[in-house]
Parts: sequence; C-alpha cells; structure tokens
Amino acid sequence: MIKAVDHIATMSPYALAELKAPPGKRLVSLSQNESLRPPSRRTMAAAANVLEAGHLYPDPEWSLLRNALAALHAIPAEQILCGNGSMELIACLAHAFAAEDHAVLAPAHSYPFFKTAALLVGARFDTALEEDGQVSVDALIAAVQPDTRIVFVANPGNPTGTRIPRSELLRLRDGLPDHVLLVIDEAYGEFSDHLDEPMFDLAVRGDTVILRTFSKAYGLAGLRVGWGFFPQTIANEMRKVMNPNNISAASQAAATAAVEDQDYMRETCALTDQLRDKFIARLRAAGFSVAESFTNFALVRFDSVQAAQSADIALRAEGMIARSQGGARLPDCLRFTVGAAEKLDLAADLLERWAEGEST
Repeated sequence: MIKAVDHIATMSPYALAELKAPPGKRLVSLSQNESLRPPSRRTMAAAANVLEAGHLYPDPEWSLLRNALAALHAIPAEQILCGNGSMELIACLAHAFAAEDHAVLAPAHSYPFFKTAALLVGARFDTALEEDGQVSVDALIAAVQPDTRIVFVANPGNPTGTRIPRSELLRLRDGLPDHVLLVIDEAYGEFSDHLDEPMFDLAVRGDTVILRTFSKAYGLAGLRVGWGFFPQTIANEMRKVMNPNNISAASQAAATAAVEDQDYMRETCALTDQLRDKFIARLRAAGFSVAESFTNFALVRFDSVQAAQSADIALRAEGMIARSQGGARLPDCLRFTVGAAEKLDLAADLLERWAEGEST
C-alpha cells in the first residue's frame, strides 16, 4: 500500500465552501469573499487579446504586471513576486523558511490557510490569543518560541474583518527576534488603502513580506493572481520553490489591465463599503452582534455555537450559503460576503425571520 508521509497523512483537507442548494431552491452564495462586480471591460478585453498566443508559455518574470504594480505603489519591480493567488506565495514561504523542527505562529482567529501551509512542511502551528476580535501584538510577541520562524498576520483580518494600525505592526516587527520572518497578508488591503497607512516600507528591513491579491477588490478570483513585496534576499530563496510558469498569460494580462484601471477598482471598493455598512446597520438594529469591518465581508456573532449552527441550517434551507468559522476557532460566527444589494437583503430577511422563530 502506498502511503503519504506522516505529516501529510495526519492532515485534514483544506475546508472548502459547501456550495449546494436544496432541491427547488436557487443557490445564493455569500461565502467566498469574491468581488460583488465582475472584472472591468478593459480587464476582460486584455485577457482575450492574448489568447491567440496560448501556445506559448507565459512570461516567467511577470514583466508587465510587475512594472504596473511598481509604478502604482512606488516600489522596486525586482522585489515583487507574483503567485497563482497569494495562497501559492504563503505556501512557498512556509516551504522556504520553515521545516519539521520549526514553528509557525499566527493570531488565534486567522486565515486557516496559514495553518495548512505550516502543516504542509511538517512545522508546528502555534496561535496567540486575540482580544475582542482584535490581534494582540503583546500576545503574539509573548507566543514566540525559540523555534518560531514565521509569524503570519492578515491585515485587515480574515475572518474578523478588523484592522491592525500601522503603529501596532511596527511595534510587532520591533518586538520579534531578528530570525523571525513577519508576513503581513493584505488580501483585503485595497478596502482600507484610503486610511493611508502603507506597509511596503517594512520590507526594506529585510525581515518582512507584504502580500496582496487580485481576488478581492480587483474581481479576479477565478484567474488566480496574487503578489507580494519581498526583501531581495527573501525573494531569491522564494524563487527556488516557485513554479516558473505559475500565472497564465491571460491572467497576467488581465491583472495588468486591472492595475491600470484604478477608477473601476475604487468604484468597487466604494460600492462594497456602502452595501456592507448598510447590511451591518440593519443586522445590528435587529439585535445581531456584528463586528466593524474593513473588508468585503461582515462577521456575525451569535449567542452560542448552537445558535450559529441553527441559523446556518435555516439559511441553507433557503439556498443562502454563508461561511461557518469553526476552522478559524469562531464556531459561534457566520461570515457573509458583501454581494449585490438584493442578496444582502435576502440574507438579512432570512436572519431576521430565524431570530423571530428563536424568540417564540
């Protein structure tokens, strides 16, 4: 019998969203934090224009995309690496900088793939307590062990939706040992860029990586493009474990065009903010506990794990799919992606109806 190596055999598969509606019900998914709008026409046209060269391998240097990102963010292009979604870059960071005798650390309620990436290389995955859904810098620093090699934080957080101020991230970096790599995952960064607290300058130190993605604000989740700003020494090691043909030519062209169409992306963020805040206000008025969000989703906390499960069952019975958060150690919560207004209205209607039934 062929067996996987021990540390893989003991892992659970990464939990995917269960996108299935009951018979006779229309599927309405608010579970995967995709953009509420499709890519811009300019972006779609750019992808279509390169299809005739589909017999050729894509540019392994992502030249046009890197240059566009460098110009937008005023950072050196040579320190930008692009991945097949930021998940590839997270996994490659773990492969390059952690091993079986190391530990990877993250906040307790963090993006579940941080744990997956650590377990893939046999590293121990440690967590630090959070305070009321907020990352605690003091707790993270205190949780560092002699064998800790990577600290992952998402900012804004997933699934909490909360945000760590720049001053606190600087304090975190200063409090970590020199041998610990800090990775700041800004998958939802575009939704809080208006606060003008960029973190790219931290990479200049040589011990911090900033990650971003095109799956959220840019609306390219299906094309799988992520990127990061790396210290040059870290980038050199990353290249050793990355697939050299990891992003298709169509995806590179689409992402480049999306970067050059900032007006469309900003319109998406503004619309998302408007719909999110309206949704949160309605749920709070109905008595639900909903955290402030700097993302394209809202996290709803219920009175108990049983209540969250009951609400999830009631929603699914009508074809409405939210995302349960047991994998992020928040089993009493459901996360709702900001979708079209009619989808959010339906979600709110169903939650209010469920709450009325619970109170009778």
